Amino acid sequence: MPGLVTKVTDTIGAAGVMIRAGLVPFPRLDRGLKSIAAVDKYGPFAGPVHAHAESGYDAVAIIDERGPITYAELERQSNALVRAWQADGITSDSVMGAMCRNHRGLVLTMLAAAKNGTKLVLMNTGFARPQLVDVAAREKVVAFVYDDEFADIADALPDDVVVYRSWPEGTAADGSTAATLDEAIAGRTTSSVPAPEKNGGFVLLTSGTTGTPKGAPRGHTSPLASAQFLDRVPLRREQTMMMAAPAFHGTGVSQFALALALGQTVVMHRKFDPENTIKLVAQYKCDSLVVVPTMLTRIIDLGPEVLSQYDTSNLKIIFSAGSSLSPDLCKRVTASFGYVLYNLYGSTEVAVATVATPEDLTIAPGTAGRAPVTCHVELFDENNKKITTPHTIGRIFVASGLSFEGYTDGRDKERIDGLLSTGDVGHFDANGLLFVDGRDDDMIVSGGENVYPLEVENLLADREDVLEAAVIGVEDADFGHRLRAFVVVAHGADQNSEELKDHVRSNLARYKVPREIVFIDELPRNATGKLLRRVLIEMEISEG
Repeated sequence: MPGLVTKVTDTIGAAGVMIRAGLVPFPRLDRGLKSIAAVDKYGPFAGPVHAHAESGYDAVAIIDERGPITYAELERQSNALVRAWQADGITSDSVMGAMCRNHRGLVLTMLAAAKNGTKLVLMNTGFARPQLVDVAAREKVVAFVYDDEFADIADALPDDVVVYRSWPEGTAADGSTAATLDEAIAGRTTSSVPAPEKNGGFVLLTSGTTGTPKGAPRGHTSPLASAQFLDRVPLRREQTMMMAAPAFHGTGVSQFALALALGQTVVMHRKFDPENTIKLVAQYKCDSLVVVPTMLTRIIDLGPEVLSQYDTSNLKIIFSAGSSLSPDLCKRVTASFGYVLYNLYGSTEVAVATVATPEDLTIAPGTAGRAPVTCHVELFDENNKKITTPHTIGRIFVASGLSFEGYTDGRDKERIDGLLSTGDVGHFDANGLLFVDGRDDDMIVSGGENVYPLEVENLLADREDVLEAAVIGVEDADFGHRLRAFVVVAHGADQNSEELKDHVRSNLARYKVPREIVFIDELPRNATGKLLRRVLIEMEISEG
């Protein structure tokens, strides 16, 4: 656990980072103090919007498919929405759910929930009816905001749940009488609302591959927590951000909150399309692009002929988070866009662990980078003893001011000396750069040898004829488990399993060579791009 001296050093370092980024508008400290007061009043999401509006800063905050909306308009409309909800009996003791794509309706819902002190559960847009019902029951959701495309799923909620439509598409499905957010806002007072009796906050859901996702609450955090991102990522005031990552995901929430605090313009589109994303980056001269790795892969796969049609020269940051980046993808992104790639390693539970800068990724493609200010990363062995030697694999533990304090169902993750387990294993190299070697529970024991799939996957994906690969362990009578690789080949490439096995055999130990290679059109992933290994494990493979 970081001691007092470390905490003081962290605080001083974080303040310096925030001043450098323009988050604290030195020397106009009066504005900075007003912003901090607003954050204390309404939280880190709604506070900055309120502060911008009060100071007369009326730049465009959001550009979505309905057009632009300014900070002042967001402030007024979210105030009106608070009053609409209060009239419907929604208080700071209530829990709301939201199942929305990236658009102003979700943003207004986030802002109003914060101002009302209402806890907001951000539902995955990939949920089916049973998952939604289970999560809503566990979190005690009494009100729900949804896009019309999810009406059939929302219909599974109990009749006493108050519902609102965030993105209407013509007449409501099944003749629903649910009000749209615009209808709820109409005629309501738009002046500032009093500070809530208690802070709200978000509940982010883990992207587990089986069962009901666990809820990880995000409460009121210190304004200094923003420095964790700004320390290693050059986000600055009044830039333009393309938010391609889903805003219900921890990546989207964190970067969106930063963008609002910095007075940036955020471009959003409801459904991800790789070429349209690059088109919007060019159209609005975006300084940054926020993605999850699968989105980045699809963008790069467009190829130079398509990418060269769009002027992305203003792009200074491609911010990727949510899962690991293969060394091959790092190289391809740099070749296409230059030295602009930043890779965040963290989780729903620990939030920020490390950030890899373009310099880090040039030296060591695929690295997770270094811990930013106020973050601390340690490795521990199976006996909970700290690992200090380079190139020694251990379990990754993190201390961060954004780390959660336990799941909403009362469970927790393992902790050692105040640091929280990520569930991953990894190692530091001689330069202090972190490498994530895989999930602790993904380790495959084959013939008594430990194999982490990621090493084999990255080696295969580094080939030009392979787009992506996944490796699992399947039961084997002789070895306990044997390795099975699933491979997506590049367009026009041969499906040559023996050649791929020889490639692994030439670069890694023999026990890491997959016994079988299965060629498939695409790997199964969830809405945030996380690989669904369970689907691969349960997939029936015909012999021969």
